[in-house]
Parts: sequence; structure tokens; C-alpha cells
Amino acid sequence: MSYCDAAPGHPFHGPYHEAEYGFPLKGDAALFERLVLEINQAGLSWLTILKKRDAFRAAYAGFDIDKVAAFKAKDRDRLLKDAGIIRNRLKVEAAIENARRLQAIRESHGSFAGWLDAHHPLPKEQWVKLFKQTFRFTGGEIVGEFLMSTGYLPGAHRVDCPVYRTIQRLKPAWMLIERKK
Repeated sequence: MSYCDAAPGHPFHGPYHEAEYGFPLKGDAALFERLVLEINQAGLSWLTILKKRDAFRAAYAGFDIDKVAAFKAKDRDRLLKDAGIIRNRLKVEAAIENARRLQAIRESHGSFAGWLDAHHPLPKEQWVKLFKQTFRFTGGEIVGEFLMSTGYLPGAHRVDCPVYRTIQRLKPAWMLIERKK
């Protein structure tokens, strides 16, 4: 069963499927949030992450890159004690370090979206290699889901899913490439 079949009507998956999954994102905080959430989902269900999303926002200062990049050891310790989020040292450290790396990306590309756009289009394998060189805790599944969920790779919705038509009107990055072929 696909996500397009299972999500509608579900209290957590439904709203995410219908208003976020596969929709183009451009804001740094929104992209950083999605990256942190995808990293934290590794080995867990997406439902677990969606249920903890508000706690993640609070714990990570609304996903403000500069605030998270400035986190110190006491902040890391606070996060590792926060039962509202995933208390995995590698994932917590990756979020903080990735915020610092995003600061450098903003210097070179203006924004996280600017960096993504500068490298688009790439096949998934090259995206994975680029993310592994640039960020921490970014394997193939994490990168693929991040890019698909933010409109850089196709596959978030089936063509017959009503949400697909909504996304089509928003012209995600992957769709612009498909039209050029």
C-alpha cells in the first residue's frame, strides 16, 4: 500500500500527506526542519517523528539555523534529556553540526535552497554523495526522502493522487526537469 493510500484520514499522516509531503520548500528553517526530522526518522517510523514534531521545534529553537549552530555542550545535554524528541547522541550532534555547515552554505549560496538549486538536477546517487560530503548522518534513505519530500526528486505521490495535481501547480524542481526532457 502506498502512502497516498494509507495517509488520507489519518490524524498525523493525512495532514502531512495533503499539505507538505512533496511540496516545494524554500525557506531555510523549513528545509533545516525537514532535514533534522528525516535524520531523526532513521530506524523509526515517520509517525513517531510527526507526533514529536512540536517538541522538535521547541527543542531546536524553531529550527533557526543560527541559534542551533550556537548550541553548546549544555544544549546538547539538554537535548539528550528531552523525552519529547529522539534522544540519540549521533542525531543530536548531527543537527547541531549541520546547522553550522548550513551557515557556511548560506555564505557561499545565499540559502540552503540556493545550494540545492545550484546542484539541481542530480540523480539520487550523486545527491547522496554530495550530502555525505556536506552533512553529517545523511545516508541514501535520508537524502532520498529529504529531496522527495521537498520537491527536488519525484515520487512523493502517485500521478492519480489528488495531491499530485496540487503539487504540479506549484512546479517543484523535479517537475521542471521532467518538462525539459
